[in-house]
Amino acid sequence: MNKKLWSIIWLALSCMLVLAACGGDKQSSSQPAASKGNGKTLNLLTWEGYADPKFVKGFEKKYGVKVTATYFGSSDELVSKLKGGGGNVYDVISPSSDVAGYLVQEKLVAPVNLDNVPNYKNLASKLVDMNDVKKGGKVYGIPFTWGPDSLIYDADVIKDPPDSWDIFWDAKYKGKVSIWDDISNIYLVGQMVGLDKNDPSAIYNMTNQQLEDAKKKLIDLKPQIRKYWSSAGELNDLFSNKEVVLAVGWPLTPTTVNPSGRNLKEVIPKEGITGWIDRLMIVNSSPNKKLAEKYINYVIEAQTQKLVSDATGYGVANKDAVKYMTEEQAKAIHIDDMDNYMKQINFWQFVKNRDKYNEIWNEVKAQ
Repeated sequence: MNKKLWSIIWLALSCMLVLAACGGDKQSSSQPAASKGNGKTLNLLTWEGYADPKFVKGFEKKYGVKVTATYFGSSDELVSKLKGGGGNVYDVISPSSDVAGYLVQEKLVAPVNLDNVPNYKNLASKLVDMNDVKKGGKVYGIPFTWGPDSLIYDADVIKDPPDSWDIFWDAKYKGKVSIWDDISNIYLVGQMVGLDKNDPSAIYNMTNQQLEDAKKKLIDLKPQIRKYWSSAGELNDLFSNKEVVLAVGWPLTPTTVNPSGRNLKEVIPKEGITGWIDRLMIVNSSPNKKLAEKYINYVIEAQTQKLVSDATGYGVANKDAVKYMTEEQAKAIHIDDMDNYMKQINFWQFVKNRDKYNEIWNEVKAQ
């Protein structure tokens, strides 16, 4: 009897162990991290606002991965981080149109397999037709967002919309102006004097004398400057705290600040404005290239692009995003009339003599 009893107990225990093992396997296979992304982390090096949970969380949930972001404040900082060892850290970057071609030239980015990015075919032709991120029949950058370097003003203080960049030098606004800590201020001064009227590339290829003239103009502006902003968040704070009433900035600032009760507006002065096209590119040494392509495809999908615009206030590359927007939002980001609006913008181009531009800008700040 004892032997029979022990046999029954042993059989029961064995069945319990088998059932537990089967149940454990079923539970682990249902976890998204194991079945989809293997718990991977995708590392972004990007502009502020380009990793907002509004659109990133959906990707994380769908693919069972974690997205982390490091922000840079200028194109030069991006290049510096990549060349300083960041190429082994980051997977996806979002360079603007003044350095994207340079990154291709320096072999810091990898070509994108468009078979893995089917939403590419839905992007605005004006953006995908540009050749600065194409080489040898391959595409190295996918359009993500675009926008202007607008004149932003506090409409509660300045009642009439400014029609010229000259207002920055008006003594009435001494200490109430902010401009970006970036060489793009040199583009702006070149545009003010009409260098780009017949040749848009002229402000990105200024002669030494033209650069010296721009330096003098920017030094003359210094008494007006409250602060050179280094991040969009810093500019937002300057407006929120009513420290400035005029700035060169991006649509992200009115989008972020106005809901708190401020009345910031944007305008295109008569001299024109410059602007940027931000691409998503894959770092050449990234070990997660296929996952990076999944991410790019996800964030350029029409519905996701609507969420990107919600978070940033920027124009987006997928024109089909308009289907998910209110008429007010579509007008605000100019997606309803993208081609005509873009004609008013001189989009950043590759600056061959970038070191000289940086030298001039550093001399301005040192005065």
